[in-house]
Amino acid sequence: MAGDGKEEPKAMGTGGGDKLILRGMQFHGFHGVKQEEKTLGQKFVIDVDAWMDLAAAGDSDDISHTISYTEIYRIAKGIVEGPSHNLLESVAQSIANSTLLKFPQISSVRVKVEKPHVAVQGVVDYLGVEILRCRKA
Repeated sequence: MAGDGKEEPKAMGTGGGDKLILRGMQFHGFHGVKQEEKTLGQKFVIDVDAWMDLAAAGDSDDISHTISYTEIYRIAKGIVEGPSHNLLESVAQSIANSTLLKFPQISSVRVKVEKPHVAVQGVVDYLGVEILRCRKA
């Protein structure tokens, strides 16, 4: 829907709006600018959308014609549970870049990083970032 911040990337290739979806991946990481965040760590929730043509996989029912969800899960897990980043933007960028680098068949990737336990003066479900990265031609 226009203006809701959820616009889809322009269709690339013949895949159109096909995408792999991973929602609510939860990991313990040590990201943030405060020392206690780097020492104690906290929960991070990650969502990934990866646009690619899924027609061949749909026709063949063969895993070799797609990307296993577990491969993208491992990328997110390795980055969130890996070395500390100061900013969520950097965590999201690392997941997006690694996904596009490892899988040339992915044309675009959206990564959302949520930090559900934050010290703010008020009630929030989470704070976070969401980025969209498209493969450069």
